[in-house]
Amino acid sequence: MRCEILDMRLKWNNGSVSNLTSNISNLTTMHNLKELKIWNKAIDLAVNVYKATSTFPSDERFGLISQSRRAAVSIPSNIAEGAGRNSNKEFGHFLGIANGSSYELQTQLIISNRLSLLDADLTNELVDQITELKKMNYAFQQTLKNGLIEK
Repeated sequence: MRCEILDMRLKWNNGSVSNLTSNISNLTTMHNLKELKIWNKAIDLAVNVYKATSTFPSDERFGLISQSRRAAVSIPSNIAEGAGRNSNKEFGHFLGIANGSSYELQTQLIISNRLSLLDADLTNELVDQITELKKMNYAFQQTLKNGLIEK
């Protein structure tokens, strides 16, 4: 199927191999989501937040449980959405949103700790994961911004 599409593009472009080569290059330089370390670590964090909040009292179901889980899921989701966009600038935008969600989640975890819903060790472990993600996110944004990765 892919060969047929490429063959049709070649005919449509009146034999312009340069346009075809450009299209093939774009197909091979797209970000492979499963290979993005930052995305995988963000997924791990979301799973850990789900586990940690499963012990919260039921009266927090619509409060800190829901907010923490939504913020945690937002991080890998925005990384995924950015990876699927058409330019590094767009990708960077979604990495920025993911970074904001990281700060939001960190705040919710600290509040949970202060309310004695999360013990200090688990809070620190999760905050350390968030800090690592924020550092990775910043470095990745700089890499995209400086054009070191082609989209």
